[in-house]
Amino acid sequence: MSADPHYQATEEAHTGPIKNPKQLLLAVFFSFIAPILIIVGLVAYVVSGTKPAGTAEGDNMALYGVSKESRDKEVADRLKKVGVIEIRDANRPLTAGEAVFKAQCIACHGAPGIPGAPHYSDAAAWGPRIGQGYATLLEHALKGKGAMPPQGGGDFEDLEIGRAVVYMANAGGAKFPVPDRPAAAAPAEGASGAAPAAAASAPAAAASTAAAPAK
Repeated sequence: MSADPHYQATEEAHTGPIKNPKQLLLAVFFSFIAPILIIVGLVAYVVSGTKPAGTAEGDNMALYGVSKESRDKEVADRLKKVGVIEIRDANRPLTAGEAVFKAQCIACHGAPGIPGAPHYSDAAAWGPRIGQGYATLLEHALKGKGAMPPQGGGDFEDLEIGRAVVYMANAGGAKFPVPDRPAAAAPAEGASGAAPAAAASAPAAAASTAAAPAK
């Protein structure tokens, strides 16, 4: 009866895929132990501090590779005051035109400078500009013109910017006088002498009035 092929096929169909202890162990491993190991690995990855998320770590780096210095600078720019008050000594000596030129103008008007700007001692470039006059050149310097940004309101007074303009223009052939602060007007001699005289005559007039007999 056991040798019947039909019986053997029916018996094999009802026995299942596990036929020995080795297959049972493999089935238990892949069904229970392997998922547990995968879960443990995922938990360890989530709680670990090192993840390949494109971040750079170190004393000076953090947050997606942006340095601490860059972040501090951005914060300082956002917190920067809109306006500032600067107190200057109105009686301090004016800076010479050459010093202002070297500090603020030489990058564009020096050698090699930038194209289109009249360079120092270039008479051909300064000639047409000198013909416009000092007042026009000073206005262009303070308020800007074309590609040149305004130079007023910076570290130097407008008068000192004017000195730099004269320094450059005169090197290009102009004969502009060097601007200076207006001198304090001296009091008139007649007015200064009249005040003490009036002050001295007032007591005398009062004394004569008191001494005059009543009518």
